[in-house]
Amino acid sequence: MDTLHQHYQSTLESFLNYMLIERNFSANTRESYSNDLKRYLLFMQHNSRAMEQITTHHVEEFIGELYAIGLEASSIARNISAIRSFHKFLVIERALDTNPAENLHQPKKAQYLPSVLTVDETMRLLAVPKALYPPGKYDLRDQAMLELLYATGVRVSELINIRQQSLYLDAGFVRIFGKGSKERLVPVGSSAIEWVKRYQAELRLSLVQRNSDDYLFLNARGIKLSRMALFAMVRKYAIMAGIEKNISPHTFRHTFATHLLEGGADLRAVQEMLGHRSIVTTQIYTHIDRSFIKEVHKTFHPRG
Repeated sequence: MDTLHQHYQSTLESFLNYMLIERNFSANTRESYSNDLKRYLLFMQHNSRAMEQITTHHVEEFIGELYAIGLEASSIARNISAIRSFHKFLVIERALDTNPAENLHQPKKAQYLPSVLTVDETMRLLAVPKALYPPGKYDLRDQAMLELLYATGVRVSELINIRQQSLYLDAGFVRIFGKGSKERLVPVGSSAIEWVKRYQAELRLSLVQRNSDDYLFLNARGIKLSRMALFAMVRKYAIMAGIEKNISPHTFRHTFATHLLEGGADLRAVQEMLGHRSIVTTQIYTHIDRSFIKEVHKTFHPRG
């Protein structure tokens, strides 16, 4: 390992520790910043630039590369925040005199329409695991996870961190700890309640190990599932259901919100269930079903 790479590695590790201890950043934010900065420093290493040699022009070159590979504006904005914070830390530590990323402009976040499953596609996907059980050992757990994703619209990190003590299934609620440890109660429908209870009664006890803690969904080693395991699971069942859309666990969150709003749900109620701080974030879902709006206009407008 060359000296430049070693220096980058040790500096990055110091910054990540600073984020965790001094700034109290969440584990997810720390992981995102870590991945972004590793890519950034690798770019600088390939160009043989020591830390003190990096200029604003060099940082802009890297950001240009992110645009070139088609990274979304929101991801580029996060990269810029990570790079700016990293260099600010080096100035605070007196390793650098100035911050070359201080005056970088944040890209405008593009309004995008997330991938959403139709009701038919959702039902087809939810039908796959239960059709396999038995003999598939984990299909019962997977069924419960998919049902809960669709029933609550929770984020991936929120699902894998649900503990049994947060379930109030007889009352029809689950307690979710979202971004910034913000807590909310989310309603759960009867189908998800049935499958979660079946999973608890018929499978979870056999997965429990000494280090399982109280996490609801466990893997073969008795610990909570990883984000990647959940992603792979969703992709597997989507393929088996014949769904060609490029979907992820987060697709269930978009689908949950869209189906509620198309059914006439109040926007504020959906905002509360999703755990959005701003109603603006939730309003994106009101723009998804353009075909329906077009049909209404065609049917009822005098010049339709």
